[in-house]
Amino acid sequence: MDFMLVLQNVLSFLAELSVGDGLKAIGAGLAVFTGFAAAIGEGNVAAHAVDAMARQPEMAGTIRTTMLIGQAVSETTGLYGLIIAILLVM
Repeated sequence: MDFMLVLQNVLSFLAELSVGDGLKAIGAGLAVFTGFAAAIGEGNVAAHAVDAMARQPEMAGTIRTTMLIGQAVSETTGLYGLIIAILLVM
């Protein structure tokens, strides 16, 4: 595609947007970042749980259960952010 044609289409699309649409898009983008934060948190939890199980193998069952509960709570945070982002875009 020609670059000027793409630029013209983007500019015509942006001209049709209002300030409220732009703010909704910014809010949706910020809401999506909760997924990144949840993923980082889940990775840290898993890493520390594996470290704890390596240090105390007899506590592996308890550590695993606690890790899974914490990751479930963290995952719901990411899903809520995704739902909010989808609702804002609609």
